[in-house]
Amino acid sequence: MRETNTVTIVCGTRPELIKLAPLVEHFGSACTMIYTGQHYDRSMYSLIRRDVPEPGGFHELRLGGLRRGGQLGRAVAAVDEVLAAERPGAVIVQGDTTSALAGALAANACDVPLVHVEAGLRSYDRAMPEEHNRVLIDHLADLCCAPTPLNRHNLLAEGIADARIVVTGNTVVEALAHALPSADEESAALSGFGLTSDHYVLATIHRPENVDDADNLETILRELGRLPLPVVLPLHPRTAQRIAAFGLSGLLHGLRVIEPQPYRTFLALAHGSAVIVSDSGGIQEEVSVLKRPVVVVRRSTERPEIEGTFGTLVPPGPLVCAAVLPWLEDVSGHRVALREIASPYGTGSPSELIASAVRAMLAPVGEPVAAGI
Repeated sequence: MRETNTVTIVCGTRPELIKLAPLVEHFGSACTMIYTGQHYDRSMYSLIRRDVPEPGGFHELRLGGLRRGGQLGRAVAAVDEVLAAERPGAVIVQGDTTSALAGALAANACDVPLVHVEAGLRSYDRAMPEEHNRVLIDHLADLCCAPTPLNRHNLLAEGIADARIVVTGNTVVEALAHALPSADEESAALSGFGLTSDHYVLATIHRPENVDDADNLETILRELGRLPLPVVLPLHPRTAQRIAAFGLSGLLHGLRVIEPQPYRTFLALAHGSAVIVSDSGGIQEEVSVLKRPVVVVRRSTERPEIEGTFGTLVPPGPLVCAAVLPWLEDVSGHRVALREIASPYGTGSPSELIASAVRAMLAPVGEPVAAGI
């Protein structure tokens, strides 16, 4: 028998933990988390895990370090075992990771209602594994929590019933607001790295299309090295491995390479930067709250809402530096202009909207919606 007053959240990466933290805090003891360990670097995981509210139950599967297919298969089986034993009222997954797909497939196999947070994002780039994941999850989901009206439109265009969709905003706005350091804390963090606000570039590069291709990775590092301001590069473990394997370590000498940072410190670095260069999906959302510009180094993006305002999309290649330079011409002016643009990902408490939609989905027909979960 399902415990309709409980939810199980399935995730496995650092960005998922950050974005799901507001939901974990909201559901509290009624929430169980299954962490697959898709991101198996212990230092990166520990940096975030310590800041995530404690759920009512926690299962750590440690399935990282496998090829995508093997990781997916083992994760589905492992999550299925937990769901079969606990029978929650609903399973919640976020985004487009292998872990999210595993949670969706396991929920479907166990006949447990599925909630997809961050539904309806589309890049229409079939070369991206995440595009396949997010489409599959959306079509399996009983409730699609779309961050923006554009995401809702995408779902409707694919034949997903309007009754299964709710526009909620993105929980990143809550996670960021909770973690954003004060002005004094930001100043202290920048000082610790020898940085001055508005006088450096922050870069993060980790996506396979950029780091698994030796030519792309070399070009991106060379382009970063050409920028007229210091470039701070928190080096993702995957990127560090590829740089070493491709013999590109010499290209790091002109950059300020640092370890991956706790979320709060990273936000200080992002907020103080003149511009961010990144291939991250989450950063594209975060800049709309931080009011900072980002040059997105990717072939395509599933977050077109920020193009032409907070972001510039440029493919990995020799145009990266050229795309950054216009943002450096009037840093203070861009700060003022971006401050006036509303984030497309909402305000307030998207997690409350999501929780309300979950309660409505689970409420028996004809009964009032309970205030429990």
